[in-house]
Amino acid sequence: MTTVERFEVQRTIAASPAAVFAVLTDPAGHVAIDSSGMLQSAEGKPVGQVGDTFVVHMDRESLNDFPLGKYDVTVEITRFEPDALIEWTIGGNFTPAINHLYGYQLEPAESGTLVTSYYDWSQIGDDYRGKGIFPVIPEAGLRATLGILARTVEQPISSPSR
Repeated sequence: MTTVERFEVQRTIAASPAAVFAVLTDPAGHVAIDSSGMLQSAEGKPVGQVGDTFVVHMDRESLNDFPLGKYDVTVEITRFEPDALIEWTIGGNFTPAINHLYGYQLEPAESGTLVTSYYDWSQIGDDYRGKGIFPVIPEAGLRATLGILARTVEQPISSPSR
């Protein structure tokens, strides 16, 4: 039996890779496009390289799955290619480290940018396997976040006046 340990969804967004990437490198951008309701606010500067971090104030009660309440996580960038790729893992008061990854790959497309969002929990430690914790975010959550990202960066098309 094969176990799925990675979700990947795609959407073409009518905006440039640079416009999309600007949202993804800004801590406030992560909060703005989150479809789960867990991300409440963020502190830190926009990221620009592997190893950069920022803090996100979380509220797990929005998922109603584990009674973690409000807590903070540190987002650490693990892969970074300007206007093309950003990936991160989550740190904080978790021992041992969780080692799940989130990311976005961006490719220029005829009508904007093909955005691939992924969530990979294949590297989580044995302490977390079998506890019913993963995946934290369902595949539909990734797809919904791409919809919010599109709404955030796409410019409305003006309709002719009547």
